[in-house]
Amino acid sequence: MEKITTIRGRVSVLDRDDVDTDQIMPKQFLKRVERTGFGQFLFYDWAQEPGWDLPKNPILVTGENFGCGSSREHAPWGLEDYGFKAIIAPSFADIFYSNCTKIGLLPVVLPREHVRAIMEAGECEIDLPAKVVRYAGTEVPFEIDDEVHHRLVNGLDDIALTLQQEDAIAAYEAAHQGGPNTLELAGRA
Repeated sequence: MEKITTIRGRVSVLDRDDVDTDQIMPKQFLKRVERTGFGQFLFYDWAQEPGWDLPKNPILVTGENFGCGSSREHAPWGLEDYGFKAIIAPSFADIFYSNCTKIGLLPVVLPREHVRAIMEAGECEIDLPAKVVRYAGTEVPFEIDDEVHHRLVNGLDDIALTLQQEDAIAAYEAAHQGGPNTLELAGRA
């Protein structure tokens, strides 16, 4: 996972509330096992509508309760594969928010009035280390869990976090080498 420091640029506006994961990544495209290639199917049904336009900018700005619905990881995968590095919204579904942070896609919660102003400004800058969003001469702080902040700023996915404990894991394995393993214990039950 890449480290996130500052994400800046034009924003893509999806001015809709309650966008669920089936709208983000429809079920017929969930048969793939790799995490790549989902961007082409992003908002597939809406993309067939006349006048649909969602430019490939680094930041998506959208409405309330983004990512509601099922817990499919494919929705964040598709958004990331499409080219988004961050999503700004007044609120996110909890599981969707967590799935985004696990792949390095930054979800930023801001009050609705700032979300609207960023939509109108058309561009912004997200400074993750400082926990602020800047747009049109305005700077607004945002909250993010300290552990999630640490992981994203340092580019640490779940595997990288585990590998930070490599010495402790090796010490545990060395201390328990030759002892009864779980399978042997289960056979005695």
